[in-house]
Amino acid sequence: MRILHTMLRVGDLQRSIAFYTGVLGMKLLRTTERPEQKYSLAFVGYGTNPEHAELELTYNHGVDQYEMGSAFGHIAIGVADAYAACDRIRAAGGNITREPGPVQGGNTVIAFVTDPDGYKIELIQREAE
Repeated sequence: MRILHTMLRVGDLQRSIAFYTGVLGMKLLRTTERPEQKYSLAFVGYGTNPEHAELELTYNHGVDQYEMGSAFGHIAIGVADAYAACDRIRAAGGNITREPGPVQGGNTVIAFVTDPDGYKIELIQREAE
């Protein structure tokens, strides 16, 4: 078994595609329109299944906002240099909500970004694999 994708409900599909591709550097992999069922999908990621997990961005027609709830935490993305990644994200208009630095009680360097819908994305500095 493996994780194939994570679905996020978004309030503006084009805004979310712009964030994940333009700010986080993902690729738009494919889209699906279901007008009769009143939803649209966009799959984004750094590669495609089965080698890479994807994000499914779901826009339910007419719904422009969701409550975050308290169960969902964040999406994590591995980066070679969290400081440089935050500089690129900030320059592209992204919202850094926790500046890069060691995690409390440890040495791993992390940072947090928030997408336009309020979802948290953790950047975890990792050695190249």
